[in-house]
Amino acid sequence: METTLDLGAVVSAVGDAVVACDASGAIVLWNAAAERLFSYRKSEALGQSLDIIIPQRLQQRHWDGYHKTMETGHTKYGHDVLRMPAVDKYGRDMSIAFTVAMLNKPDGVPEYIVSIIRDETARFKKDRELRKRLAEVEAQLKDPS
Repeated sequence: METTLDLGAVVSAVGDAVVACDASGAIVLWNAAAERLFSYRKSEALGQSLDIIIPQRLQQRHWDGYHKTMETGHTKYGHDVLRMPAVDKYGRDMSIAFTVAMLNKPDGVPEYIVSIIRDETARFKKDRELRKRLAEVEAQLKDPS
């Protein structure tokens, strides 16, 4: 069965942020969900580096890995869901979960890295609160006085 699925329409319609960067790290794709998540309009994000959403303390580590991935064409995170801190346009801290995919030129040379990103800030805060409460209960059980 042949289909005429419009992949651009899919990227525009999905609820998760879709962000793609070229080999140099410049943002080349930023969908409406990315606008909602990070508060940057598409026109503000395109051509920028991912530094606009990466906390400063993590930027060097990110770029070391990014450039190595583009040089080698291999990522150790191809099928893993990654969870990391991020920031939005207004400096609001957030927790995101995302997957990455390498898109190569026909000759196999890496051309783009695409990320599918979801905001998990509320879930992360809830998990942290539950871990804190659990630690308090465990401490009370060890020392019931």
